[in-house]
Amino acid sequence: MLSKSTNTTRRYDFDWLRVLAVLLLIYFHAAAVFYKGELGEFYIQNDVLSPGMNAFVLFVHQWHMPLFFLLSGAASWFILQTQMAVQYVLERFKRLFIPFLFGTLILIPPQVYYHLLSTSSDRPSYLQFYPRFFNGVRPEGNFEWGHLWFLIYLFTFSLLALPLFLYFKKAGQSWISKLATLVEKPGAIFLLALPLVLIEAALRPHWIGFQNLYNDWANFCLYLAYFIYGYLICADPRFELAIERNWKAIALLAIASMSVLSGLWQTNVLPERSYSLGYVLYQMLRGLNSWLWVMALLGLGRKYLNFNNRVLRYLSPASYPIYVLHQTVLVAIAFYVVQWQTGVFAKFFLISTASLFITILLYDLFVKRYNILRFLFGLKPIHRSSV
Repeated sequence: MLSKSTNTTRRYDFDWLRVLAVLLLIYFHAAAVFYKGELGEFYIQNDVLSPGMNAFVLFVHQWHMPLFFLLSGAASWFILQTQMAVQYVLERFKRLFIPFLFGTLILIPPQVYYHLLSTSSDRPSYLQFYPRFFNGVRPEGNFEWGHLWFLIYLFTFSLLALPLFLYFKKAGQSWISKLATLVEKPGAIFLLALPLVLIEAALRPHWIGFQNLYNDWANFCLYLAYFIYGYLICADPRFELAIERNWKAIALLAIASMSVLSGLWQTNVLPERSYSLGYVLYQMLRGLNSWLWVMALLGLGRKYLNFNNRVLRYLSPASYPIYVLHQTVLVAIAFYVVQWQTGVFAKFFLISTASLFITILLYDLFVKRYNILRFLFGLKPIHRSSV
């Protein structure tokens, strides 16, 4: 019997997870100032690094972007319940591509400029530097899209997955129902991790992760899979019921697998990147761990976060502009704070707290109130009634 989700009521748990993930990103990038490792270096690097910040960065990195892409896939399901394909593409263009283009031209160059100042004796003015931003593509040149890679990947996924989503919406409903029936069986929910584990094992040894869209196949396939999973989870309620039934086991396994990974990171016994058995098994564990944490957070949100209040009503529309704005603000603040003679924790607190408040202030005073900025940040216009 076909079991199709027809509930298009707003999911406050998804809203909370998205908002909290965006706010966490500010603390993640503040911690990256004190991190140096396999994930690369942040734009601004403190002279003294921190093992605690290192552990925090590695932990959050495991599940943070997969959660974003899964929630975005869920959002696509909701959009396509009320919009035709052409409307969906237009909405995605305005919501994702316009902020990406604006941000890449306006918000990313200051980050690259501050990185140049912190790593080179070259001291051009910003006006002198700006034309140089377009001289070559990172890492050989200066041009990059920074943290806005998420927007262009998501825009690409939205277009690529649209035919599949339209198929799911019509002829593919029976296929979704069969998959949901399988997932209902005891322990079968864990089979959904298999594609992610295989992607990490097959692709990550070659493509470690450089978000340039055209030569980043491990990230591309992994995040596309999470995006599609987000759609499927909303398409049939039995997926979420299976997560809810197995939530405690998922959470325990997530903690256990993260403990193993943390031990490997702390003891520096990881094999070198290659298609050796040891490294492939390590990447398989990473793929499983990532999925476990995303599912655990979905279960946690479903259990405790499915409510609305004034805080959520303010932060839900604000979270997207905060995402677009925050890193430029944070890099500028970090450039000056790391030069102070004080401890790591004090610097981290100053960078994260100041970035959070200034970013929200910029949103509230400017982005939120002016339609031209709302358009550039992917928000719908506000319609003021004439007096």
